[in-house]
Amino acid sequence: MRKLLEAVAEGEVSIAEAEAKLSGYATSEAGRFDAARETRRGVPEAILCDGKTPDEVATLAATAVETTGRALVTRADDEQADAVRERLADIQPGSDVRTHQRAGVLVAHATAFDPPELDATVGVVSAGTSDAIPAGEAAVVAGEMGARVEEVHDVGVASLVRVLDEVDALRAADVLVVAAGREGALPTVVAGLVNTPVIGLPVSNGYGHAGEGEAALAGMLQSCTVLSVVNIDAGFVAGAQAGLIARAIDSAKTE
Repeated sequence: MRKLLEAVAEGEVSIAEAEAKLSGYATSEAGRFDAARETRRGVPEAILCDGKTPDEVATLAATAVETTGRALVTRADDEQADAVRERLADIQPGSDVRTHQRAGVLVAHATAFDPPELDATVGVVSAGTSDAIPAGEAAVVAGEMGARVEEVHDVGVASLVRVLDEVDALRAADVLVVAAGREGALPTVVAGLVNTPVIGLPVSNGYGHAGEGEAALAGMLQSCTVLSVVNIDAGFVAGAQAGLIARAIDSAKTE
């Protein structure tokens, strides 16, 4: 602890960094950032933009980069993303900031950040273009955890030949995230064709009876093939779960 306090006194370590090392989180005007989550849980902390002002999002993102070397911002609109870029350009110049606009995800890396790399592949599959937002979120999260990510798009069950044409690619993945709306049939079909773990991601597109993802969720939960299911539009959770499986596979390969 003395060395840490001396580093703070000499300006080598910021107060936020010191607090994160001592307590596991850093306190900002926008709330507490869980800087130890990746070490504790294996999943990087994310900043959910829903309900937050652009300034609050930018403050938390800056705290994340300062304490962990990375910010993972989800469900960001253009104003929130612009605020993050401006704040980091001001206080963390040289940061690599990338926006995955369709998925609403922004990722920032400090100049010295060393991204993890896993010897495992996560396949992210979407039934249609409307499923791209939560599927894209899952892909970014799994990639940030170090997995290789292969995406397969627009292979919904309305034309089974589309998914059958991709069977070899699906079987080559170590774990699959399969996103679908409407009745949520695609994960069941895919799980019947592969021998790898399948994570069903129900999407809130559709209309009519049990629309907005409820029918998709119910269909996946009732699947007669083996798969696990996350909540509606829970792309972050699906990507994180796939990343944890990929990490276990990587560890088994290196033992």
